[in-house]
Amino acid sequence: MSTKTGKVFFIGAGPGDPGLITLKGIEALRVSDVIIYDYLVNKEILNHARIESEKIYVGKRANCQTMNQDEINSLFVRHVKDGKVVARLKGGDPFVLGRGGEEAEFASDHNIVYEVIPGVTSAIAVPAYAGIPVTHRNISSSVTIVTGHRPSSKLNDTINWEGLAKNRGTLVFLMGVTNLKKIASNLLIHGKSADTPVALISWGCYERQRTLCTDLKNIAKRAEQENIKPPAVIVIGEVVRLSEKLGSKN
Repeated sequence: MSTKTGKVFFIGAGPGDPGLITLKGIEALRVSDVIIYDYLVNKEILNHARIESEKIYVGKRANCQTMNQDEINSLFVRHVKDGKVVARLKGGDPFVLGRGGEEAEFASDHNIVYEVIPGVTSAIAVPAYAGIPVTHRNISSSVTIVTGHRPSSKLNDTINWEGLAKNRGTLVFLMGVTNLKKIASNLLIHGKSADTPVALISWGCYERQRTLCTDLKNIAKRAEQENIKPPAVIVIGEVVRLSEKLGSKN
């Protein structure tokens, strides 16, 4: 084992647009020996790392994963214990539905020195790029971020659908395309208006970003008709109506 002192940075890369990573995130990449990065990290961001640094892809997608979570945890711990500085690079913000908290716990449990560098979360940035402010003084005073990634059979056990349906603020679901029909159905069953505006934004903050705006009763059907696939962010609430006015003004 190396006598050098290793460390791991949990870095939020931001969503899509490589310009959204923070200056502190770039600084950490430049001093790292090993870069362990996820599927939704824009590969252009790796250009900030040293040429000689080791880049390890550990991306996970639906029904396809390079490594499971236990293997990823063991990977960064092994490199840190070898005296390496590791950048654990995640899309968006590592502590917003990104398992960053779990990985930080693992580092702490193994007496690993770590630092968290927050990133711009897709829950805020992707709607913004589509012209949708998740809060607005005259429309919505709150935003609730919800995972849509749970198996369909477990969604009812882990999410308070009644509370979400009664929520008068903005709802943002991440990783929810596969369960979109179930999400819409549960909200409707628990009393959310069928006419509630919904935006489905695929490949947010990339040049190929695409936004579909409709309402809650039609979103699942429209998404299927338009063949929208992950990654995508679901925004539900009156702020969606601003997309027509504020979006695509470049």
